[in-house]
Amino acid sequence: MKKILVMVNRDFVLYNFRIELVERLLAEQYEVYICLPYGEKVEKMTAMGCRFLPVTIDKRGKNPFKDIKLLWSYRKIIKTVQPDLILMYTTKVNIYAGILAGRMHIPYLMNISGLGTAVEYKNSLQKFMIAIYRMAAKHAKCLFFQNTENQAFFQKHRMYQGTQQLIPGSGVNIGRWRLMDYPDDAGGVEFLFIARVIKEKGIEEYLKAAKQIRLEYPNTVFHVLGPCDGEYQELLAKYQKKGIIRYHGMVQDTREYMQNAHCTIHPSYYPEGISNVLLESAACGRPVITTDRSGCRETVEDGVTGFLFEQKNLEQLVDCIRRFMEMDNQERKAMGLAGRAKMEREFDREIVVDAYMKQIER
Repeated sequence: MKKILVMVNRDFVLYNFRIELVERLLAEQYEVYICLPYGEKVEKMTAMGCRFLPVTIDKRGKNPFKDIKLLWSYRKIIKTVQPDLILMYTTKVNIYAGILAGRMHIPYLMNISGLGTAVEYKNSLQKFMIAIYRMAAKHAKCLFFQNTENQAFFQKHRMYQGTQQLIPGSGVNIGRWRLMDYPDDAGGVEFLFIARVIKEKGIEEYLKAAKQIRLEYPNTVFHVLGPCDGEYQELLAKYQKKGIIRYHGMVQDTREYMQNAHCTIHPSYYPEGISNVLLESAACGRPVITTDRSGCRETVEDGVTGFLFEQKNLEQLVDCIRRFMEMDNQERKAMGLAGRAKMEREFDREIVVDAYMKQIER
């Protein structure tokens, strides 16, 4: 049996967005090893037949000693498993596993799901990240890009010269994220913010917009779903106490909130590949309002499946919400249906799985 080693930084990143690929590999008799920190989804994947290899990753940390320990762990795991191919995802995994796999002459496929804030802005850190990413990607058999901006960045800085392919993000499982009945607006219009509560995801713009819209349209509800690392806990509590938002914290299954929602607002300016929040919302038949930036704009046809606005532009965001409020509910429903059709046509996860299987077989 051919051995496939899948390396990622979190269990839910693999299970929620790439489990269909794992299922296909197992079905086609590949021996699948998963290397990641332990999480509750690991048990589900081992029950499917995956072999779990635990590792500790300081996902956002910059401690060199922890990173050296991670490199040593990766080297030991790769040497023990001796995989025929490695699939790697997320920045830190790509860099460290890519460098090791190249030096150990193990074939690997790399997924560029956004370049992160370290590469977003021109400075000395960006130069360092370009150099180290170039080293990590050098021997990859294929680089999968989730948006054209990331792909153009790699080409501009000559970071990779081999086979590359543009895929529609992680895609969306249109069977799991099914088209939902669109709610009436007799009880008001409900909006969702679904993301980690950090500045770059646009939480400040969302809160300010909610405050303004609630003054103009009192019969609106603004929900916030997602973990809060601490910086915004006090502010969220303040807005909730005033009745401007309803904060639900980390939610295991957002579909229960999606059922009553009329629209998802994603004011992100975080450098991501393709936003899964937008894919899942549109697949459920919900219009979206999001920023006109790479990783978000690809999922929306402006004025057809939702609205786009300039990132960090509060005035434009409020204007988009006003436009949505002035639509009648049948128009909103039609916008949601158009979004669902776009997901079926362009973002079905099977497109991503097929792309991977072709490269793996090659």
